[in-house]
Amino acid sequence: MASRPKRRAVDCGSPVPRDEDEDDELEDEEEDSEDSDEEEDEDDEVVSELFLKAPVNTAELTDLLIQQNHIGSVIKQTDVSEASDDDADEDGIFGFISLVNLTERKGTPCAEQIKEFILRLCEKNCEKSVVEQLDKLFNDATRPVGFLLSERFINVPPQIALPMHQQLQKELAEAHKTNKPCGKCYFYLLISKTFVEAGKSNSKKKWSSQKKDELMFANAEEEFFYEKWNTSIHTPHKAILKFNYSVQEESDTCLGGRWSFDDVPMKPLRTVMLIPSDKMNEIMDKLKEHLSV
Repeated sequence: MASRPKRRAVDCGSPVPRDEDEDDELEDEEEDSEDSDEEEDEDDEVVSELFLKAPVNTAELTDLLIQQNHIGSVIKQTDVSEASDDDADEDGIFGFISLVNLTERKGTPCAEQIKEFILRLCEKNCEKSVVEQLDKLFNDATRPVGFLLSERFINVPPQIALPMHQQLQKELAEAHKTNKPCGKCYFYLLISKTFVEAGKSNSKKKWSSQKKDELMFANAEEEFFYEKWNTSIHTPHKAILKFNYSVQEESDTCLGGRWSFDDVPMKPLRTVMLIPSDKMNEIMDKLKEHLSV
C-alpha cells in the first residue's frame, strides 16, 4: 500500500518543514504506510472527540485532512528516549491543526454533512434571518468558507497554539499564491470545545445566549476568536456568527480522560463561530501578546 503524505510535526513550538521529510519517506515505504495508518486512526479519534455522535463521517474527513499534505501540522513527540519507548501516550498524536475549504469541497459527503449539521444547529439557536444568511454563505462560491480544526489534549499547553496558527496562516497564504486547494477563505468556521460549571448553568437559558464569562474553553486560545464580535452576519465582512449547543447527552463523561479540566463538575458544550478572514491578523496579534514564550 502506498504511503500517505506526512504532515508537519510540531515539537517544542517549532513547526518542521514538510519537505525535509520527503527523502526519508522514500526509504521505507512499508514502515511509512504502517505509521500513516496509525496516524490516520489517531487523527480520526481526535476529530471524533469534536463531533461525538454528530452525523458527520469523521473517517472521511480525517482521510481528506491527511491527503492535504500542503496544509496542517500535528503535535507529536519527536525526540523520545529509549526509556520512554513503552509509553504509548508519548508515541501518539497529541493534537493537530488543519483546514478544509467547505466551498471547494462542495459535493464531498463529509463537507456537506458539516454544513447541514451547522445549519440545523443554527436553526435551533439563532434567528431565521441569521440562518438564511449562513445558508447563503455556504452556497456562495465567491466567498469560500474554511472549516478550521485545531485540536489537542488538554495537558498540552496553549503556547503551542501560536506557532501552529502562524504556520497554518503561512501555508494558506502560500496555497493562495500557488493556486492550491484551501488557498483562499473569506470566512473561517470554528467549533470549539467549551464548558460551563454545572452549578452555574441555567436549564431555562438558551445555549446560544450563554455569557462569555461563563464559558471555559478547552483550547484557551480560542477565547480570542470568540470575544468582541457581534452575533449576526448581516455585514459579513465585519461581524461573526456564534452560538453554543449542549453535548452532555452525547458525552460518555462530562470531564474524562485527557480532555478534562480539574475535578469541577462541568457541562460540555460546543461553540460555533464564523470568523471573517480579515480579522485573523488581529487575532494572531492577540495570540502573540498572550502566548509568546
